[in-house]
Amino acid sequence: MKNRIVRGIAGTFILTSILLAIYLNINWLWFTAFVGANLLQSSLTKWCLMDDILTKVFKVKD
Repeated sequence: MKNRIVRGIAGTFILTSILLAIYLNINWLWFTAFVGANLLQSSLTKWCLMDDILTKVFKVKD
């Protein structure tokens, strides 16, 4: 369940930042790059900050 939430949040962040880059300021693409870099690093290290936030703050279980 937690993996689905993390992927949903990442997808929402990416799509939102693309829309913000189109309609407001191109610099919002840096946020897209940040999300992508975090997804890449989590695939290599098996550690995800959003996973920790969901566990500790929102008490989401696997």
